[in-house]
Amino acid sequence: MENNMENNMEDNSNDTQTPITQDNKNLSMLMWIGTFFFGFIPGLIIYLLKTDDPYLQDQSKEALNWAITAIIGYAISFILMFVLIGILLMFILVIVHLVFCIMGAIAASSGKPFRVPYAIRFIK
Repeated sequence: MENNMENNMEDNSNDTQTPITQDNKNLSMLMWIGTFFFGFIPGLIIYLLKTDDPYLQDQSKEALNWAITAIIGYAISFILMFVLIGILLMFILVIVHLVFCIMGAIAASSGKPFRVPYAIRFIK
């Protein structure tokens, strides 16, 4: 039964997949790197301009979701700085933000879809 499910999943994934060009991989990688430095701006630009490519749409939604989640985390940690725990939370969030953006850039450079595990899915 598992073998049938795997075959069905493979058949369904092959029907809808389009080849991912090197330009799309590079653009997605730059978007993830830009997300660390510029927040939601690179993801939003790609999301609005590249509506014809499903891979870029998917990755831009993921980058936007992560950037919005990180902004919420930064706001909470800023508020908590008055209680002094926010300083530690801000430091941890910067490290996590950097790690997830690097992981996204590495996955994008090889053409794999990347999902940030702790991102709130605002855009579906």
